[in-house]
Amino acid sequence: MGVTKPSFIFGIKLINIIEPTLTNETGHCFSFIESLCSANHAMRFSIWMNYSASLDFSSKNTAINKYFFRKIRKLQCLFLYRKLLMTPDKILIATAGRFDLVMFDWVSRKTIPSNKVYFYFHWMNESHKKLSYLKKLAIKQPNLVMLGPTPSVIKIFETAGFKQAHVVPYPIAKIPLSEQAVPQTFKNILFAGAARQDKGFGHVVDLIQQVSQQNLTLPFTLQISPDHHGQYDIKTKADVVRLSTIKYDYLERLTDTLSKALYAKMFLGAICLQPYNEIDFADRISGVTLDALSFGSPIVTTGGTWIARQVERFNAGIVAKSTAPVDLLLALEKVIAEYSFYSHNALKAGQVLQDEHNANHLARVFEE
Repeated sequence: MGVTKPSFIFGIKLINIIEPTLTNETGHCFSFIESLCSANHAMRFSIWMNYSASLDFSSKNTAINKYFFRKIRKLQCLFLYRKLLMTPDKILIATAGRFDLVMFDWVSRKTIPSNKVYFYFHWMNESHKKLSYLKKLAIKQPNLVMLGPTPSVIKIFETAGFKQAHVVPYPIAKIPLSEQAVPQTFKNILFAGAARQDKGFGHVVDLIQQVSQQNLTLPFTLQISPDHHGQYDIKTKADVVRLSTIKYDYLERLTDTLSKALYAKMFLGAICLQPYNEIDFADRISGVTLDALSFGSPIVTTGGTWIARQVERFNAGIVAKSTAPVDLLLALEKVIAEYSFYSHNALKAGQVLQDEHNANHLARVFEE
């Protein structure tokens, strides 16, 4: 658990990236951080991650600190934040929440200097939206830098009075053209990522039950891995059990962690099914969406989400009328019937979004 020594390259200080849940290449903690570290090799990064992490970074400008134990990570954060505040180095909370703001408020003995601590809020939920607290914090710590991928995330901090609150695109790695798919023939329907209620896993199980009862032969591949804590919520656990009772010969269940290569391969020839919750994902960016489009996988989703807006923007799939099995099935059948067309549009969308979400946007924040 050694601490990386400060490093100075062309006047740019070491940037400490804090991500306690980072353990492997799965999920978007890894891709978020790797894309940032690869964006500017003149910078130096020190990543603080889970103690049992089993991964490495391709960037030579990156040091690894295996530090956090899950059960005591909040206490560890308190001591680590205090220690890093005493160094000349920058600090990035890669997946920020209200807890992190409270921690820095506690451990800071004076006003934190400008361009010292950066918080990247991927989205905002009701627990974050405590305007009275945020307004007090903005007065006490006016130099904190608030970052987020969409205007709705940043608006709450601007309203609270933070002077440094910026929309910065969610960073994703640029995929070489040689690794991207060409429009393919339809192979299967894919549910990718962790099995969670806000991602509509229950609706997917309902759909599997429906196609089984109709004796259809549509091939499905479902990732049914738990969240980054290795757990299911109560409803999702019940859905996983329910799925195990459904007899359907055209269903592949993926429970093991996948490498980057195998994860990418899943999208080739697939339709990415994303019946995500309209409220939770109204303006919340989905890393699965960015991955799917980057690899030419059309998307079937439902309305009212950031995902749906991307699908409609590029005509890269179908926005179903509802999460009901009959509506999802109808949308899937439309994409299957014109798979090459939608796959071609998805690939073009992926190329545009990779530029818009280039990690250089975030890297530049630390130079300013």
